[in-house]
Amino acid sequence: MIIRSTPPGRSISREHSQASGVRSVIARMFILSLFISLIPVDTSAQGNLLITPRRVVLEGSKRSFDLNLANIGQDSATYAISLVQIRMTDDGGFETITGPDPGQRFADRYVRYFPRSVTLGPNESQVVKIQLVRTNELSAGEYRSHFYFRAVPKIRPLGETDTSQDTSSFSVKLTPIFGITIPVIIRSGETSVNVKLTDLSLKLEDDTDPRLSIVFNRSGNMSVYGDLTVDHISPQGNVTRVGIANGVAVYTPNMIRRFQFNLNRVQGVDFRSGTLRVIFSAPSDVKPVRYAEGELTLQK
Repeated sequence: MIIRSTPPGRSISREHSQASGVRSVIARMFILSLFISLIPVDTSAQGNLLITPRRVVLEGSKRSFDLNLANIGQDSATYAISLVQIRMTDDGGFETITGPDPGQRFADRYVRYFPRSVTLGPNESQVVKIQLVRTNELSAGEYRSHFYFRAVPKIRPLGETDTSQDTSSFSVKLTPIFGITIPVIIRSGETSVNVKLTDLSLKLEDDTDPRLSIVFNRSGNMSVYGDLTVDHISPQGNVTRVGIANGVAVYTPNMIRRFQFNLNRVQGVDFRSGTLRVIFSAPSDVKPVRYAEGELTLQK
C-alpha cells in the first residue's frame, strides 16, 4: 500500500532565461508537486522496484520481519529507505504529516531495520531485516508508520559536460524521483475492530461503467485492511460477480472512509433491477474473515 501518499522528489538545474518560459515551467512544477506515488512506476532510468509483501504487521509473538525487494527493470537502481508519517483522509487520499492526529500513534520509534539503502541490478533482489524494539514501552493498541523507498537519481560522471546549446535562455530541468510507501503496523495488547458498510449508491449512465459508492464505518483501536467483492443478484436469483477491489484499508484514527469504484458491465446483467451484495473480507492470503456486508436494492 499504498503513498496509493508520498510526493516524488524534484531536482532543478537553472540557466539564464525569459519570463514567459518561467511561467510555463512553474505551472509544470505545480502540477508535478500534486502527484503522489504509492505504487511502482515503470521507468528505465530508475528501474522498477517490486516489494513483497506490501504490508509489515508485527503483532502477537512476531518480533521480526523480512521484506523482499526485487528490481524487475532493465537498469540498475538505488533506493534510500526511510520511515515517514502519513495521514489517510476520509476519501482515501494520503498526506505527509510530522505530528500524530488525536488517537494516532507512530511506529518508527519501535522499529529497527537494515540496510538503510539498497542498490539492485536487473533481476537482483535484497532482503530488508525489520526488528521490533522497545516492546516494554508499548501500550495496548496500534502503532503505524510507513516505509518509504525513494529512488536515488544517478549522478552524472565526472568530466561529462552539459550539452545545453542556448545559453541566452532560461531553462528548468525537472527530474522526478519516484517512491513507494508501504505501511508498518505494530499491534500490542488487546486490539479490536468493527466495520459497517453504509450509504451504498450506484451511479448509472449509458456511456460509462456503473460506479458504486460506499462509506466504511470503522470502530475499535486497530486499522482494517481487506478485499471488496460485489455480486449482482437478479430478480430470478442468479448471482454474477460484477466487481472486485483488493487492498482496501481504513487506517486509525479514521472512523470513516468514502470509497468509489467502477463495476464491470457483464452481459445479461441489468443494473436497474435486482440487488447488489457487497462483502468486505480479509485478504485471501490470510485467515478468511468477513468484516462487513451490505446490500443495495436496484430500481428502474
